Amino acid sequence: MAEWSMSVGSLGEDVVAQLCELLDTASRGWRKLAEVAGAEKRFKCSEEELEMCSLKVLEPRGSPTQCLLQLLAERDCSLKYLLACLDKMGHAQACQVLSGAVQNPIHITVQPESRTVAGGTQVALTCWASGPPGLSYQWFCGKQELPGATAPELVVDTGTSQGQPGWYICRVNCGVNYTFSRWAHVQVERSSSPSSGGKRLLPDHGGAADPAAAAACRAMGNPPPQYQWFRNRQPVEGARAPQLQVKLVTTAERGSYSCRVFNLFHEVWSREVEVEIGPRLFNSGGSWQDRDRDGATDKVALLIGNMHYVHHKHLKAPMVDVHALSSLLRQLDFKVVSLLDLCKAEMQMAVNEFLLLLDKGVYGLLYYAGHGYENFGNSFMVPIDAPSSYTSAHCLCVQRVLRSMQQRHTALNIFLLDMCRKRNLNDNLIPQVGALQVTANIVFGYATCADAEAYELSQGELSNGIFMSFLKRWLVEDEKITVLLDKVAEDMGTLEITRGRQALELRSNLSERRALTDPIQPAEGQEESSVRNLQWAKAHVLPESRHLCFDCGVAVQLGFAAEFSNIMIIYTRIVATPKEIARCEAKLTDIPEELDADLKFTNRESPEELGSPLSPTWSRDVPSCCLYSRLCGLQKLRQELVFTVCLQYQYRGMEDFVEERRAVNVGKPLIAKLNLRLGDGDRDAAGDASASPPGSEASGSPLSGSLPGSWATGAHWLNAPEETPSPDTPDVHSL
Repeated sequence: MAEWSMSVGSLGEDVVAQLCELLDTASRGWRKLAEVAGAEKRFKCSEEELEMCSLKVLEPRGSPTQCLLQLLAERDCSLKYLLACLDKMGHAQACQVLSGAVQNPIHITVQPESRTVAGGTQVALTCWASGPPGLSYQWFCGKQELPGATAPELVVDTGTSQGQPGWYICRVNCGVNYTFSRWAHVQVERSSSPSSGGKRLLPDHGGAADPAAAAACRAMGNPPPQYQWFRNRQPVEGARAPQLQVKLVTTAERGSYSCRVFNLFHEVWSREVEVEIGPRLFNSGGSWQDRDRDGATDKVALLIGNMHYVHHKHLKAPMVDVHALSSLLRQLDFKVVSLLDLCKAEMQMAVNEFLLLLDKGVYGLLYYAGHGYENFGNSFMVPIDAPSSYTSAHCLCVQRVLRSMQQRHTALNIFLLDMCRKRNLNDNLIPQVGALQVTANIVFGYATCADAEAYELSQGELSNGIFMSFLKRWLVEDEKITVLLDKVAEDMGTLEITRGRQALELRSNLSERRALTDPIQPAEGQEESSVRNLQWAKAHVLPESRHLCFDCGVAVQLGFAAEFSNIMIIYTRIVATPKEIARCEAKLTDIPEELDADLKFTNRESPEELGSPLSPTWSRDVPSCCLYSRLCGLQKLRQELVFTVCLQYQYRGMEDFVEERRAVNVGKPLIAKLNLRLGDGDRDAAGDASASPPGSEASGSPLSGSLPGSWATGAHWLNAPEETPSPDTPDVHSL
């Protein structure tokens, strides 16, 4: 039961939410907890602190209980003491929630995703968990256990009586302990008639064959929303899909149409639209489309940020920008791979793995932040190992990546390039990229104009680049991607300090209304989608937390957290110490030299000492009172990750320290599983899709992000503060 010594701050968000629900309104609630906990002087809250907790009810999502738990965590209140206080209050439900959280080390790493599919097709739901050995899975449809559904992946065949639409959930068991995944809703979308007819609202031509009306309403929510269409405030029978199609439009079908969108907690209505039969088809104040808005069969993003160049000026903003974009894209159901500091071979292999996630109907997004240039209309991403006078042979060509994406028959190809576009005077070769297909589904968003620089700005420790600073304000809006980028460009134009030096440029041939918020609608046959899910999940699995028991009786917890797909945090914490031992600590040693493990950022006593501005984003999920180490460049691992935990301890009454060492093998964590770092002879063979042929230029690409930050570096692009930039923003540096 060593876990009970952990701080209240180690509780997960779901546990805190359950405690808040129980204690915010109950008679034996948060005030009583504060009173009971205050029996020990260091946990006693002042009147001002209790008033601060009380005022949380005025905030939209404020919780007095959460505020109180935060105060207790700051005073290093243990879970054992919190449980004793809840028991003294006689709050059995809260005690049960807390006990279950501490005794249950199972963590869901890949949650099942809600799906909307056509009737008669299959849909795959995936749930992966980490925890102690011997995990088992059991799927449920509603409250009904599904016999034989005991694998991490559940295939629901909507064409059979067993595979019905509804709410699905997975229970992960280990002995008597268990935890549930999130609910996933499988919704079968059926047309109002066997043939879909036309895609537009058509005039009444007195008997024209199969005219049809189509409209769409989209919403996002958790749980996923349900739909009901209305005509003249009367429900349209069977119209429960995001799209409304009315076959054989006549004057009897005209009227006011609206859509009710609802889930378990909320209900909203779209604005009404007047449908007329005749030359005028729409008269609406709403954002309706004149044809169906198709979804994506999947959404995949590769985010690359290059910062620590060997022969060029270092950058700082790519880390924060990639993290910010990664967080936002995940909200939009993108599968995101985020990588920092890649050499040329690693960038080529990352693009190859990215292409494996693409297929017909998939939205593919590539974001790159770092040094770059543009020659003869082609954009080049500069890897961190590029020589001082680099040419296209040392870089990756964006247009070559686009050509490979087109071969995968993607529905939307998006490139967001946060880099310079100045001419490279060292490179006079005209690249032979090959002919691009004529597909009206390409969008380029450049952080700056052709032959112009981008900048990095010094304004505090956490800032984003200019492009990302404005992009993140609009990214989750339900707008056509080109409309969204136009709004970003307009906002960027308001920044006085870069006016005339940096402006977003949009290039697009997109003919359909495609948005990042479009829902995922898997195509018939789930084999490709299942492979993509497993490939993506494989690259995002952390090693399981474990306890090391040393001969002296000391027990050490070894845990892991991810900052990016190729950066992992390892922490060690003493969880049990015999009485005869006065002092001890567990440090990491013998870390493989191929990894970027700076000794200044290993075995530190706080996350803030690891040299990363992103520590607040992952440190909320790890316990306090640990030693933290930051391992970068996991893509460089050739073998499994093996290191040593060195325990140093001192017996009472003795001056000398005793040392015990334990070798630990955690396999290949995160992106290391994909073997981006192949031998030189294998790289060219594996890089057909994105690598250059012998004697020609190479191609390149970068990856993801989610927090604000700003530094001055003399780099080719700029960072602005989180707030609305002002004309007197200081310290702008050109790359």
